[in-house]
Amino acid sequence: MKRCYRCGNEWVSERKQPLFKELCDGCSSYSHCCMNCRFYDEHAHNHCRIPTTEWVTDREGANFCEDFEFADTEIDQVADEVKRTAKEALQTLFEEAGHDPEPKGPDDFKKLFGD
Repeated sequence: MKRCYRCGNEWVSERKQPLFKELCDGCSSYSHCCMNCRFYDEHAHNHCRIPTTEWVTDREGANFCEDFEFADTEIDQVADEVKRTAKEALQTLFEEAGHDPEPKGPDDFKKLFGD
């Protein structure tokens, strides 16, 4: 489901992507902006997972990026669930082995991996 990053209002349209200056019906923020894009990543170069995109100063403002794809919140929720499940499984594995999953010093490192 495609939702506004600011208010969570669902974006419904026959078009695949919002127009460049289209506004959210719920909060009037720009729909075609970095914050709604599936490639937006605050930790990536240019805050985008596509390395060839140009720098965008205002991530909440309208932009003309042709690589824009509206983020699908359901896909993000599934990915978050997979990450959480994997982390819990790893935690259980370490607990069953009698190890602290987060080494805090050289002695803990040696316990986990040996000399």
